[in-house]
Order: sequence, then structure tokens, then C-alpha cells
Amino acid sequence: MGPPGNLLPPRDARSGSLAAFAGTRMETVLFLLACLWGVANSAPIRLVSGPSRCAGRLEVLWKQQWGTVCDDSWDLADATVVCRQLDCGEALSAPGSAHFGEGTGHIWLDNMNCTGTEADLSACRTRPWGDHNCNHGEDAGVVCSEMKKTMKLQLVNGSSRCAGRVEVLYGQQWGTVCDDNWDLIDAEVVCRQLGCGTALSAPSSAYFGRGPDPIWLDDVACNGTEAALSECSAQPWGSHNCVHGEDAGVVCSGFAEPAPLRLVDGLTHCSGRVEVFYGQRWGTVCDDDWDLVEAEVVCRQLGCGKALSATHRAYFGQGSGPIWLDDVNCTGTEAALSQCRASPWGSHNCEDGEDAGVVCTGFAELLPVRLVNGSSNCSGRVEVFHEQRWGTVCDDTWDLTDAQVVCRQLGCGTAVSAPGSAQFGQGTGHIWLDDVNCAGAETALSDCRARPWGDHNCNHGEDAGVECSGVVEPAPVRLVNGPNRCAGRVEVFHEQQWGTVCDDDWDTAEASVVCRQLGCGAALSAPGSAHFGQGPGPIWLDNVNCSGNEAVLSECRAHPWGSHNCKHGEDAGVVCSDIPRMAPLRLMNGSNRCSGRVEVFYGQQWGTVCDDSWDISDAEVVCRQLGCGKALSTPISAHFGEGSGPIWLDDVNCTGTETALSNCETTLWGVHNCRHGEDAGVVCLGVPEPAPIHLVSGSNFCSGRVEVFHEQRWGTVCDDSWDLTDAQVVCRQLGCGTAVSAPGSAQFGQGTGHIWLDDVNCAGAETALSDCRARSWGDHNCNHGEDAGVVCSGVVEPAPVRLVNGPNRCAGRVEVFHEQQWGTVCDDDWDTAEASVVCRQLGCGAALSALGSAHFGQGPGPIWLDNVNCAGNEAVLSECRAQPWGSHNCKHGEDAGVVCSGTPEVPPLRLVNGPTRCAGRVEVLHSQQWGTICDDSWDLSDAAVVCQQLGCGMAMSAPGSAYFGQGFGRIWLDDVKCSGRESALSECVARPWGVHNCNHGEDAGIVCSGNLHPWPFPVRLAGGPGRCAGRVEVQHSGRWGTVCDDDWGLPDAAVVCRQLGCGSALAAPSGAWFGEGSGPIWLNELRCRGTEERLAQCRHRGWRPHVCAHEEDASAVCSAHRFQPLGTTEPPWTPTPLPTVTQPPITACTGAACTGRACTAIVCASTARTGYSMPRYGVHGHGVHSHSMHRYRVNSYGVHGQGVHRHGMHRYRVNSYGVHGQGVHRHGMHSYGVHGQGKVCTGMMYMGTGCLGMVCTGTARTGGPTVRLVGATGRCAGRLEIFHAGRWGTVCDDLWGLPDAAVVCRQLGCGAALDAPRAAFFGEGTGPIWLDDVRCQGNELSLLGCPASPWGVTNCQHQEDAAVVCAGTCDAGGWGLCPCRGDAVGAQSPYPCGGPGAVGGHGDTVDELQTPWACSLQGAAWPCCKRQQ
Repeated sequence: MGPPGNLLPPRDARSGSLAAFAGTRMETVLFLLACLWGVANSAPIRLVSGPSRCAGRLEVLWKQQWGTVCDDSWDLADATVVCRQLDCGEALSAPGSAHFGEGTGHIWLDNMNCTGTEADLSACRTRPWGDHNCNHGEDAGVVCSEMKKTMKLQLVNGSSRCAGRVEVLYGQQWGTVCDDNWDLIDAEVVCRQLGCGTALSAPSSAYFGRGPDPIWLDDVACNGTEAALSECSAQPWGSHNCVHGEDAGVVCSGFAEPAPLRLVDGLTHCSGRVEVFYGQRWGTVCDDDWDLVEAEVVCRQLGCGKALSATHRAYFGQGSGPIWLDDVNCTGTEAALSQCRASPWGSHNCEDGEDAGVVCTGFAELLPVRLVNGSSNCSGRVEVFHEQRWGTVCDDTWDLTDAQVVCRQLGCGTAVSAPGSAQFGQGTGHIWLDDVNCAGAETALSDCRARPWGDHNCNHGEDAGVECSGVVEPAPVRLVNGPNRCAGRVEVFHEQQWGTVCDDDWDTAEASVVCRQLGCGAALSAPGSAHFGQGPGPIWLDNVNCSGNEAVLSECRAHPWGSHNCKHGEDAGVVCSDIPRMAPLRLMNGSNRCSGRVEVFYGQQWGTVCDDSWDISDAEVVCRQLGCGKALSTPISAHFGEGSGPIWLDDVNCTGTETALSNCETTLWGVHNCRHGEDAGVVCLGVPEPAPIHLVSGSNFCSGRVEVFHEQRWGTVCDDSWDLTDAQVVCRQLGCGTAVSAPGSAQFGQGTGHIWLDDVNCAGAETALSDCRARSWGDHNCNHGEDAGVVCSGVVEPAPVRLVNGPNRCAGRVEVFHEQQWGTVCDDDWDTAEASVVCRQLGCGAALSALGSAHFGQGPGPIWLDNVNCAGNEAVLSECRAQPWGSHNCKHGEDAGVVCSGTPEVPPLRLVNGPTRCAGRVEVLHSQQWGTICDDSWDLSDAAVVCQQLGCGMAMSAPGSAYFGQGFGRIWLDDVKCSGRESALSECVARPWGVHNCNHGEDAGIVCSGNLHPWPFPVRLAGGPGRCAGRVEVQHSGRWGTVCDDDWGLPDAAVVCRQLGCGSALAAPSGAWFGEGSGPIWLNELRCRGTEERLAQCRHRGWRPHVCAHEEDASAVCSAHRFQPLGTTEPPWTPTPLPTVTQPPITACTGAACTGRACTAIVCASTARTGYSMPRYGVHGHGVHSHSMHRYRVNSYGVHGQGVHRHGMHRYRVNSYGVHGQGVHRHGMHSYGVHGQGKVCTGMMYMGTGCLGMVCTGTARTGGPTVRLVGATGRCAGRLEIFHAGRWGTVCDDLWGLPDAAVVCRQLGCGAALDAPRAAFFGEGTGPIWLDDVRCQGNELSLLGCPASPWGVTNCQHQEDAAVVCAGTCDAGGWGLCPCRGDAVGAQSPYPCGGPGAVGGHGDTVDELQTPWACSLQGAAWPCCKRQQ
């Protein structure tokens, strides 16, 4: 047993217990008591000398002696904890002054200070045990409502669990109920307690058979409102005058309310083991037949969005208690799991090792709703979007409560009216909802109760409407005349005047809203009757009625402003818990203060944190709390050495948005199952994020008193040394233009609370005020009469900039647009800082040079700017300091210029304030500052681009109206319009950076599906020749399984290869190409884009065994796979061979014939030929190895094509895997993706008996080719031309390189790319220049798959025509690629074609080197060679 206050209470009371740190003496008490007693248990308590066990004098057991509690500070919050601990219902009163008589012995406790949320009295703040200044005349008492304990019920011998003989459990024994006075009202209570709907009948006389002894209850008399039968009046337990022939029964309608659900032991409340509440107990669900359909119902019932996976085999740990459900079979449309088909409750053939689990996205999709035909977007006919159609809502039962939910969902303020009868005109199409019944606290209309979708008895003349107040600024609130800023009389600011609130209907719901608005923690009490003194001025609000979840008090219902029937003697007050104090942190044994072992200070002692569940979200909180920037890694297993002392925290589970580690979910302080070898560590970036600032009490958000946010509180800045330079940093950080003035002496009114900064000294180039030099936080010699202020110029449209007279749009003379005219910039003080801003504003990448002296020619018109002085981090040039517009001492011979790299960096994105990294408010980094995005035009297409850029899967919803809270600082983007195909948000159409008409109440958010598994699951390639080729297998629930080949293709294989570090994907074989696997088939219908980092990020049908067979196992072949080197004894990989056969006498093959996605049989011409035997592994093409081969060992796996290995070679060892085409493998060369004679099968391989996910065309492409190479010998080298709009045109060489050439060579079937010549190497073309700025990755199947400028949009001339040289250049006439040097042309080469140094070559045998070869340029700059006869 331990003392009160020495430990955090359970997680649901975390806020109250953390507040215990705030006590002036508690740290000393904590230290002493922690040393003495360790982990606390609940101290026993009792109520004595009262009328029942739930009323009386409070006594607590300590040191084996009962003692009393002093009534100092004793109130209803303390009594509430006592009643909860004793299971005595609600606290009715907290009498003092020995109301229940004076006790004897010790007075154990004094100055009790409970918040009312503690689980037991030992969690409250108090003096040390026995320390008091009281006598027994001050003994505290409690009166509770005395709620009786609910006794368990069951119905037996009936047709279902909801019909049968009534039995009740008492004294650990089941017994019956006598039917004396038994009626339908009593039966109703039984049905309600069991969750069985309504009572249909109350049969008596042992209708369901006689039960065994005892008979527990008789003369039951319920009024019908009781929650349990044990709350009804009856004879004392076991007292009766009945026999079992009078046993009572009940028949209920069945389920009326869904059985409650919960998910436990998961990462969030939306993932974990499924548990269902039945018969007054939580139990689990067996995983038999459990799949994504059932998981979808669970997620819907819990409001957790979409189902991501349906886990089996107790993935989230084994539950305890009963297994309630088995063989659950849902259609997917049910509203609750208890509505699905299943075995009877408790009937199963399972163990806890088969407990079912679920992983949901975590957010229910927001139902689209709109108001049409009104005067604004905040009034009109209500329409909802369902099944891809808009429809109306019927006005049956439609009222102001329902309208309030609509207004809240739309961010339109409060509901003014809820008109019906189609006041805003009759709609068309479906009537989607009827009998809507909202409680008023819902966040979306779809959360309200209503008939099923489309079920109604209405016509469009009954269409419902809504009128909202519109978007309004919340009324400021303050607490005055209290002991601190978080307690006092409530005052609100309206019409430029502070006024009070009347206490009519005032309670903790309203107090909670006030505390939330002020950032003061939880509400402790809501005193009325001018508890904190009578206020002056008007009484602004009366009859305030909050649901408790509003963000600000002015969102609550109330009488109109100033309308009341009160006096100031009824002024309302509030007492909040204040913000819990953060537990101090430090990082030890690292290389700097921002890396090391995590240690936390608690109970006057430093201790460590266990690494169980430790991840990057937890580390992010540590780095933020320490001001160390972003988290880089989370070393575990005592990476920074083992600590000493206590292990304070275990199972830390942060969302990543907390401001302190002590705010995260965790075990109780000091409770763990670890040793110091598991101490957690952190490595942070070391660069802190800027502290938020705002300007208050000014005429707009760009003027006012400067306040900065630190340690969860806003505070002011002292005006000592405050000047225009400091003000400029504030204006820049807020995106408010330039500083106009820097007033001091509290010109904008005196602030309250902390003075955070003093002696601020900015250089002027800082991006945030917190980057400036100043005293330490909170260190000052000022009062609020010295609060600093700022007046900024405000948000202005940036002056447009362009670069002219240069080679492209990203280089040239700088010109700015002002007063409807373009003008130049003088080069005085012009350098790379200014050039960087220009390049950033134009989206042209980094600045390469800043040229002066009219390097790009003298401009006409005015010289607009001179002495431009940029810090380098401005968003636009017009934000930089400069002479006034048009003021200069220059001539056009001094015009400034810029050369940019032309390749803009993709601005980083992040999602904040959400439950995971894949949901939250969208923020983008621009000009070294994070800012938000306005929700104007924001939709799922925009969200899809963000989710893809962040690797967060699919976009689930795109909420606006600051759904994830309001951001601060700049609003960077507005009117974003993405097509959904962009690779980054910065590629979408939008207003210029920083130009908007929004406020932070319109900040855009996103909910992405995230990874389809909480953690990246392991992947391997099995059954192949190495780790980079084989059957795809994934590990799930501790078992390896395969992937079905349905929809399997190169994008999926590309992700596998990338995850394994095996390069790019060469093929995606299906049909168990590398042999059939065993075990489960875990995944099916994978849909990867090909850009994901891990397979876990691809969409699929969920984790479960699928309907596929192992003959459909998917495979992958990656580019990093190494086959057997020549000249070594390493055995080649050999699959299980088919029986050895003797080939028929033939001579030549005509190549593979392709039709659609299938490869037909090889067509071969028969001749006389000496047969030979060889292992056959799906080899196609008789005569593959020709010209009298002897002792010729060949291992061919899926080899196709005419004359693949030729020239009469002896002892020539070749290993070919899926290789195709005429003359491809000459002399030991290994290739992939080379194709049959006369066929174009872009980027594919024939393997075995099929074309692997490829489309083959005939010899001649229908309609002619789309690309060609001209101006050189052969079809595989020359100037690149592309066919578009009925004309051939060229491609500009801007950004042209080998990856682009590789795509062209692949598209033409010309082998590998050797070179990508520029500057019209093969001569200038004619006609249009179709493409410019082509940016291929190198793995595209066609040039049309590469990003490029729009068709015909270019800044090039034909002297910049791009060209390509492929390895197939030398194919014609028996010539082949040769590694000859230039001086070997016309002479004999020391190497044969394909020998050492050749592209793709691996060398040859000694026999081959004896053959002489000749080299020639063949009309090109790349030597070709030919065997001399």
C-alpha cells in the first residue's frame, strides 16, 4: 500500500494526475513516498455512522488503522471520487463539520484536492499522511446516490438467448424468480438488461420448465425504467413463498440495440482484438470465416472508417473471458456485428489463440453535404451525397438540432433556423434520408440516427433546409478575479466590451468548453452565484447550453446577446485543472544534447524509458519537447548504454502530436516488465521548429501586441531593445508583408500571463522570432506595461517576375511587373541571395549565377528596383528590401540577370494533428517555413496526390474547415486543382505561393488509407537462382505465404525489387514460374503503382487465405540478379527438369508468334539435322542451337527464337534465362527483354510457355510506328522523331540523357542504349519540335509514358534535336557491336564482338579468341565488327 498522489492514475485520468505536479510541495512528497512505498495500491475507504453503506463519515485505512479525513478544501469533486471507489453511484453532497459524528483515532488526510476524475482517493493531491491542522469536529462526510450493483441475468430453456426462464446470479449461484406479480413491465427490464429489445410476453407457471434451487426473488415490482432487474423492488434475496412451478419467464423481441464492440491491444482505438459485450461481460470473436467483410462492419460500427485488414490467430494477443461469437458471416451492409449471422452466443469450437482482430483506417469517411438554392453557401436546401448521387432530406422530425450538425459540418457557424416544406425549392432525384434525429453533438449528418438510406414516406415538397449564421470569429473569453488565469468569473468580449455570463443552466459541460477555449485543461467545477465576485458591465449571455464538445463558448446555444433575466449576483464562474506540467527530459551519452538515451525526471529522480513499442512517433515528441527539431532514428536495446536508477515509463504510445512525452499514453509511472538493456534512445536532427507567434488586439491579424507560444502558453515580448528589425522578422514569419512600425509601451493593451522574451536582437534575416538572439525563455526585468507590438504592411499580392532574353524560361534578364508595366532590376548589391528568390518564385530550382551589367541585353521601359537586399528565404522578390519602386541611380547597362538550374525541388509535405502520419492537416514547406493550404476547391483529387507523395496509400477523404485544427503562420496555397495524376502537390495548378483569400479556419486536411499493415511486412523471393529472382513470399502472423498472380504485373514486381534492394524489375512471371509454394496464399489482387517503397504500401484485398491455388503463385525477376559467371566452377541454378527428350531433325525457326497477351507455338521449318539431346525446360524453337554442335552443354530456361546460339562453337557453355530473339546470345552474352524475330514486344520476356504480362504486336505496327531514328545507317541509331497529330517531328535535347534513350531503344526493340547525343548530332530535322524537357526514369515501356512539356510547347530550335544510339546499331549485314578503339578501325581487333569491354559482354572462351575480326565505323561513331571468313 502506498500514499495518495505518488503515481499517475489509469490513462483515463491522466490529465488530472499530471496536474499533481503543479503542487508546491508535491515534488518533495513524491520523492519521499516513492522511496518508501514504491508502486501504490488503492487505500481502503469506508463510510460509517450513516443510514447506509453509501452515506456517512469518511474513513481511510492506513498503517492498519482506520482514521478520518479533514474537511479543509473538501467538496463535491472529492466526494465524487469516494462514491466511485465504493460503487455507490453519484455524489449528492460532501458535508463537513462532523456531520455524521466525530470519529476517533487518527486524522489521516487533510487538504484533499481531487479533480473528480480519479479512480480512487489515493490518486488525489493531498498533504502527507497524518499531516493536518484539524480536530475531529472537522471530519468530512459523503452522501452518495447508492446505486445498487447489477446482478447477472440469463434466459434458459427457450428458443434463443432472448426467450426462456428467468435466472439471476447471486452469491455465485444461479436461481429463479417467482411469478408472483410478474408482468410485462418486469419482463421489459429483463429484455433491456440483456440487450434483447422489447418484451413480447411474461409467461408464468414455469412455462419454460422448472428450474433448480434456489428461488432468489419474489414479488418483483419494476416501474419499467430500471436498467437491471436487481434495481426493482422485491422481497429480500432468497425470501419467498413459492415453488418452482411458479418460475417466471420472458419472451423478448431480440436485438434492438447492437451489442457493444471494442478493439483492444492495438496501436490505436481503431485497431486491435475484437471484443463484444454480452451478458454483462466482454468476450472475443473466433476467427473462423473471419475476413474483410466482417472487419468492414466492425469498423463502421465503431466509426473507424474503412477496414484495412482482418487479422487471425490472436494477432493482437489472446483475450480472456468467454469466446462469444464464432462463424460470423456478414454481408458487409450491417450496421453492427451483432446483426450478422453467427453461431449462438457462446457456442464455438475455438480457443483464444484464434481470436479475431481488425485494423481500420481510423477515420470514418465524411458524408458530403451541401446547401443549395440559398443566399450563400451557409443556407439552402440540404442535400447529401450517397451512391454517387446527390439527394434531399425529408423534413419529418427535422429541427434546429439537426440543422446545427449540418452547420457544424460545413463550418458555417450556428444554426439559425431549420425550415421544411421545400422552403428553398423542391429538389430532384432521390430522397436519401428521413426521420433524422441528431443528438446535436455529431460531427457529420451521417452520424445521426435516421431511417436506412432511401427509406422514406415523403415527396420533394417536404425537402428540409437549413439557415446557418455563417463563419464568425469566436468571441474571446477570460476568467477574472480567480487565483490564476484558469479559474475565475467568466467574461466574454462582445461589441468591444467585456461582460459576464448568467449561471442559469450553467454546469460542467459549459465549463469544459471555457477551459478548452482557454487551453486550461479539464473543467473541475462550474460555480455560480457570483462565486468569484460580481462583475461590472453588461450580462452578455444567459441560458447557455453546450454539448461539451464545442471549440469555443460562442458556438453553444444561448439567448441572444444581452437578453437575460439575471443580476450580477448570478455571474457564472469556472475552475479548470490548468495545463499539466511537463515531466523534464534529457538525452544522455549521445554525441550532442539532441541524441542519446532518453531519461525522464519524476519523483525527484532521473530514470529511463523502456523500448517496448518505442517508435518514431515517440521520438518525435521527445525531439519536439527538447527543441531538437525532427526525429531521425529510435535506437533501442540500450544503444547509448544502460542507465541506472528506476525505469519510469514502458509501453509509450504517442500519436506524435503531443507537446511532451508525459502527455503520451503509457503504463503507470514505474510499472514495467523491462531491464536497462532495453533502454530507449533518440537521435534528433538538432534544428528546432520555430515557436508560433500571433498579433492580438490590433486592427487586423497583421498588427497588434506580439505574443509567442511556449510551454503550451501564450506570452508577451518585452519592448527592451525592440525595433523595426525585430518587427520585420515577425511580419515575415506571419506572412504579413514588411514592418511599418515597432511600437512598445503596450500600445495594443497589456497582455496577461508570462512575459516570454526580453532583449530581443534580430539580425533581420531570421525566418522566425525564436531564431533571434534574446534572453532565456521567461527571463526578463519587465512588466506588461512594456509589451512590444508590431504593425505590418499586410498581405499583398506578389509582384510578378519573369526572365527574358535567355536560352529558356529559367535564365535571362530579370523583369518585374508593376503599375501595369514590365521593368528591370538594377544590379547594385545583386547576388545569389536575390537570384535564389527569383528562381524560387518562378519554380526554376536553385540559382546557378547572378549576372549583372546587362548580361542578357539591356531592357526597355522603367527600372523598377534598385539596391535589392534579400535574405534568400523570401517567397517572392517583392518581399525583399529595396529602394522604393522606380527610385534608382542606374541605367539599363546595369540590368540584373539570373541563371537557374531549371529543376525545382519538390516542396516537402507533412500531415499534422492527425492520429497517424497519414492523416491530418496538410502543411507544405516553402521558403524555409511550414504553412497550410486553404480548402477552396480542395477535393479527393488533390488529396490523392498528397497521399501518393507521402507514400500513404489511397485518399479516403479530404476534409476542410480546419477539421484537424487550425494551423498558424503562412497559408501557402489556395485554389489547388490537381488532376490526381501529379507526382507532387507542387505540380498541381494553384494560386501563386502565399496568395489567398482564406483564414486558418479553412485549413485543408486529408485522411489517407496509410500502409495496409501497421508495419512493413517482410518480403523474399524463393525457389529461384538467387535472392533477387524467385517466387514472391510475404510474412504475416509469423508465417511465410505466397501472393496470388491475379492482376500481378511489372509495377508490383518493381516494388518487390525495390524493397529487396535488387534494382529494377525485369519480369513479373505468373503461374508459379519458380515452382509452387506452400502454406497460405496471403495476398491477392495487388495493385501497386510501381512507385511505392514497400509492398505494404500497395492496395490489396486484405490479409487472409484466398481462393487462388499455388499454381497461381506470383514471381519476380530483378535486374540485380546474377547468373552463373563463365569461367567458374559455380554450378548454375537448375530447376527441376522435365524428362530428357531427343529433338526431331529440323533446321530453323521463324520466331515466336504473338497474339495479344499470349505467345503461340514456335513455327519451325523441318530439315535434315543431326539430333542431340539436352534437358528441356519449357524451351521453344527447334533448332535453337544450330550448326553441328558437339559436346555443347546448354541450360536453357524458356529460350525462344531462331539461331540463338550459333557459329559452330564447341565446349561453349551458355546459360540463358527467358532470352529471346535472333542472334541474341552470341558468344556468352546474357541479356533480358530481347525479343523474337520480326516482333515488337516492348519491355517483356517470353518465359516457358507464355508472354509474361506483355502485349506483342505483329511484324508491322498497325498504323505505323510512333517513334523512329533517322539520319544514320540502320534503324537503331539516329535523330529521334515522333509521330503526333499526323506529322513527324523532333524532340528537343533539353534534359535529354541515357534514361530517355533507354526507353526509345526498348520501344524500338534495339537493345540497350549506348548514347544520347544532343545538338542535332545526326543532322537537324524539319517540321514541328513535338517534345521538350523529357524526363524518363528509364523503365517506361514507351516514350509517351515519360513526363515532358505539353505537345508542341518548347523553347528550342532544330539545332537542339535529340538523338539515340542503341546496341542494335551494328546488327545489319552480320556486323555486331565491337569494343574496337578508334585507331583499330579498318584493322584486325584483338577482341571478338561481345568480348571484354563490350556492352553487355562477359568475355569468351579461348577457342573464340582465335577467330580474326575486322572493325568498321559502319557510318556511325561507334565501332562495329565482323568475323572474317
